Order: sequence, then structure tokens, then C-alpha cells
Amino acid sequence: MFSFFKSNPAKKLKKRHSMLLEQAMHAQRNGDIRTYSQLTAEAEEVFQEIKSLSPSKT
Repeated sequence: MFSFFKSNPAKKLKKRHSMLLEQAMHAQRNGDIRTYSQLTAEAEEVFQEIKSLSPSKT
């Protein structure tokens, strides 16, 4: 009934994923490839968590 009061973990993870990708983009533009790689790997881990939370569409 009041589902809008419940927190959505997938929404929180999607926000973190986009933030990490944006930080990675800025690191790459600044020439810091090591930080870019670390942030991209972390974003990929978050994306895998998002995929595991979302229901399968097959």
C-alpha cells in the first residue's frame, strides 16, 4: 500500500554506478589511467549487484 516509503536498493546502486562512471571519466580525462581502471572495475562490480537484484526478464 505504501510502497513509496520503502527504500529501493537497486535505485541506490544505480546512482552509485553512475557516480563511479562519472568519476572514472574525469580521471581518464586527467590522464590518471590507474584510478580510471580502479573506478571502472568498482562500477562493474556494482553493476553486477544491480543485475542480481533485478528480476530476470527471460
